[in-house]
Amino acid sequence: MEPTTSLDHDRLFKELLTTFFTDFVAAFLPDVAAYLDPTSVEFLDKEVFTDITQGQRYESDLVVKARFQGQEAFFLLLVENQSTPQSHFPKRMFTYFARFHEKFDLPVYPVVLYSFDRPRRKQPGTYQVAFPRFVVNRFQFRVIQLNRLRWRDYLSQPNPAATALMAKMQISGRDRVRVKLQCLRLIATLKLDPARSQLIAGFVHSYLRLSAQEQPFFERELGILPQEEKEKMITLTNEWIEKGEATGEAKGERGVILRLGTKRFGEPDATVRTVLEAADLPRLEVLVDRLLEVESWQELLAD
Repeated sequence: MEPTTSLDHDRLFKELLTTFFTDFVAAFLPDVAAYLDPTSVEFLDKEVFTDITQGQRYESDLVVKARFQGQEAFFLLLVENQSTPQSHFPKRMFTYFARFHEKFDLPVYPVVLYSFDRPRRKQPGTYQVAFPRFVVNRFQFRVIQLNRLRWRDYLSQPNPAATALMAKMQISGRDRVRVKLQCLRLIATLKLDPARSQLIAGFVHSYLRLSAQEQPFFERELGILPQEEKEKMITLTNEWIEKGEATGEAKGERGVILRLGTKRFGEPDATVRTVLEAADLPRLEVLVDRLLEVESWQELLAD
């Protein structure tokens, strides 16, 4: 759970985990996946909390209601993404756990996804209130610390959530090009619809940006792949993601709209292209979100 000012990071993680929630549980919480009924998953409305002592407002990241396999009993999964190390976070986690437990009167399974790059030392998974010779409460939460996980351990998993989050795992400098290449190869084999494929590719691009020195090595490795596989990966990345990095986010968003829109509605006419060129970034982001909900260029651009 982050202050509501860090919108971009929170949005990326929340969109990924919401879209691929059961995949996330299968990859990182396999013991929970064994008793969670995937057909019962329900995302609850976000909760807003005010921390008077810190002077900040917080929104719950992800609260999921689900049923135990083969039972009528429900439980909550509270998943919090923590993008910066904070010494008081375990106490906050306990506070949020207690509030959800009280509000819904259901057992709550608390999970924190530590997603920052540094530090790499093991992060806490408990909050304790204790006196001499008497422990009043020892609260535990499940910890997934990405920068301590080995990306190689997830290469063999055809799992979209794991593929995306590999970009935030422990990666040495010499492996950065290889990891990005392997992530995109995995995406190409998952056989997802274009929107979901681009969601994962965009996540990988956002958190594993190659330097100008690394890019030629990536392109060389890409060039020696089989033609069909290479074409799929180029569709996922170079045509709009890498160009978007070089010339601005707006051009990248236009590339997404033109490519996916052409596949769905056919070639755009001059009027459509003129409208897209004139649109600013917020407008383009709205159009990207609507791409899979409409049936024509005219419907997409209608206000």
